[in-house]
Amino acid sequence: MSAKLIDGKAIAQTIRSEIGDEVRLLSQKYAKVPGLAVVIVGNRKDSQSYVNMKRKACAEVGIKSFDIDLPEQVSEPELIAKVHELNANPEVHGILVQLPLPKNINEERVLSEISIDKDVDGFHPLNIGKLAMKGRDPLFEPCTPKGCLELLSRSGISVKGKMAVVVGRSNIVGLPVSLLLLKADATVSIVHSRTTDPEIIIRQADIVIAAAGQAMMIKGDWIKPGAAVIDVGTNAVDDPSKKAGYRLVGDVDFQEVSKVAGWITPVPGGVGPMTVAMLLRNTLDGAKRVIEQ
Repeated sequence: MSAKLIDGKAIAQTIRSEIGDEVRLLSQKYAKVPGLAVVIVGNRKDSQSYVNMKRKACAEVGIKSFDIDLPEQVSEPELIAKVHELNANPEVHGILVQLPLPKNINEERVLSEISIDKDVDGFHPLNIGKLAMKGRDPLFEPCTPKGCLELLSRSGISVKGKMAVVVGRSNIVGLPVSLLLLKADATVSIVHSRTTDPEIIIRQADIVIAAAGQAMMIKGDWIKPGAAVIDVGTNAVDDPSKKAGYRLVGDVDFQEVSKVAGWITPVPGGVGPMTVAMLLRNTLDGAKRVIEQ
């Protein structure tokens, strides 16, 4: 393996201890701490485990967690009323509604009801709109894309003037990460399901951000030697040798690509821990805007 491993777990841990220090300072100076409300509807196993992870992370850095657990059959007006209640609560500085929501609820409608000042997920249309505009800054940047850029910067990888290729165009990762790269002065291409010969475009990239949701789709010969590869994908593939019967792999063929790339993130242990760290960072930033005024 020639690629340097970018250890997302270690970098996220460093960020969490920085956040913990800042929370303590806020508490000493103003006798207030940041508050994050996590709203979960129903009992999907994966959503439950994400939410527990977020709540645990809050406790670790001293952020107050507001736990809102609603039943699967909650109505859309009830959920929106709950969001409005959290908007009005001065102790809550960030609101996160865990997706996906049940089929009978319009996700877009619910998310747009979250106050832009508390949109720590960074998905409010106004936040994304400002992200897309030159000379404007959103109040919050989406957590996973922000984590990808933080991994690059803390690994000493400069983005300015580089060719960056984003694989995937989702609202959650592909689109916002391409906007963040553009803001950091990269030259950005986006490859998606309708792109012909994606490997030709990917092969030109100094930086590859893979967020397509296709297990091990990016092969070693698709990568420019020495490129930095950030793998956002988390895909379960059958593996009878594992207790669970499956293992997690990224969108990148790790064995092949790590022989060619200059830097690579593992799956798991790469981007995942950074998403939670950036959520904590956004919550702290939202709280500082209010508390330090």
